[in-house]
Amino acid sequence: MACVHLHPRSLSDIAHSTAVNNAQASALFSTQKNPQRIPANMPPVFRGLRSRICPRLLRLVTNVNAGQAPSRSVPMAYRFMIATAFMVLMPYTVPASDELPKEAVLPMGLAGKAIQASLDACNKDGYRVSVSVVDRAGVLRAMARADGAGAHTVDSSRKKAYTAASLRRPTTELAELINKVPTLQSLREMNDQVLMLGGGLPIEIGGEIVGGIGVGGAPGAHLDDACAQAGLDAIGAVPKVPATK
Repeated sequence: MACVHLHPRSLSDIAHSTAVNNAQASALFSTQKNPQRIPANMPPVFRGLRSRICPRLLRLVTNVNAGQAPSRSVPMAYRFMIATAFMVLMPYTVPASDELPKEAVLPMGLAGKAIQASLDACNKDGYRVSVSVVDRAGVLRAMARADGAGAHTVDSSRKKAYTAASLRRPTTELAELINKVPTLQSLREMNDQVLMLGGGLPIEIGGEIVGGIGVGGAPGAHLDDACAQAGLDAIGAVPKVPATK
C-alpha cells in the first residue's frame, strides 16, 4: 500500500505545501491514477482497505491546505489509518493454523459402547471373543476380552481392526479380493499388523472413516463380522455387513 509508507512529518509538510505537493499527494493516494503501484498479488482485502482509506486521507490533506480542517488532523488520521490497517491485516500474519487439516476423532465413549455391544452380541450366541477398536491411524483406542476368550483373540481382533481402518474396507471383503486377484496377494505382507481374516470393519461416521473395529474368537469369520456389525449399529456408524434376512 503506497499510502502507508508516509511518515507523519511528511504528511504535515504536505498539509502546508503548495498545489504542486497536492498533485504529488494525489499520485500517492489515488488508486485510479497510479494502478501500477498496487502489487498484482495483493489480496482483495488489502485492495479494499487501500481504496477506502487513501482517498479519504487525500481529501483531508486537501481540506487542510484550503483551511477547512486543522493541520493536526493529518497526523491523527495517519495514526488511525495505521491502526485500522493493523487490525485488518492481523489475521493474515498467522495463516498456518487455517491450513491445518481438520480430522474427526472417535471418542472413547463411542469406542467403549461399540465394544460392549459386540461382546453382548457374541455372548448372546455363546461365543467368547475379544473386541478391539482403533482410531483412523490404526492405533488401539480400546479393547476388551470376554471371560474365557482365547489369548490369541487379543492380537487377532486388534489386527483385524487395524486392517479395516487402514485399508478402509471390511476384512472379509479384502480376504475375498486377494483370493480372486492373485496379484494382490502381497497385501498380506505389507506389515506384520495386517490380518486378512473376516471380523474387521471400518467405522464410518459422518462420511469419514474414523477408525476400525475387530472381533476375534467366534467359530467363523461371518460370525465375527456379525458381532462387529452389532458394535457399529450401537454407535450409529454406517453398516458394513449386509443385514441377514
